[in-house]
Amino acid sequence: MSDADQIHHGIDYIEIAVTDMVESKRFYEAAFGWKFNDYGAGYAGIRKQGGEAGGLRLEAKVSTGGPLVILYSNDLDATLAGVREAGGRIAKEPFGFPGGRRFHFEDPSGNELAVWSEE
Repeated sequence: MSDADQIHHGIDYIEIAVTDMVESKRFYEAAFGWKFNDYGAGYAGIRKQGGEAGGLRLEAKVSTGGPLVILYSNDLDATLAGVREAGGRIAKEPFGFPGGRRFHFEDPSGNELAVWSEE
């Protein structure tokens, strides 16, 4: 990717702290189909076409309450089912807002993320 492809001051990469790398990779792959580049036991890059979108970073403890990462889904109900089947805890059931619907979930390390859809 060239500098011309980067968005000035745009979010380029997100890291998610996790307490169990193996379980976290299993969860995100099962729930969202994510694939990873492993960089040792303490870090796994989240693959995207042409590079990486972020990574999972192993930590002894996860602090919650920071910025909320919101993922997009073409089918919110299917994604909700996938998160549940993968073992995610639903923190907020689907709710409507101007422009769509979303839900919040916690991953195996306790990180809260959300998923939205235009439906």
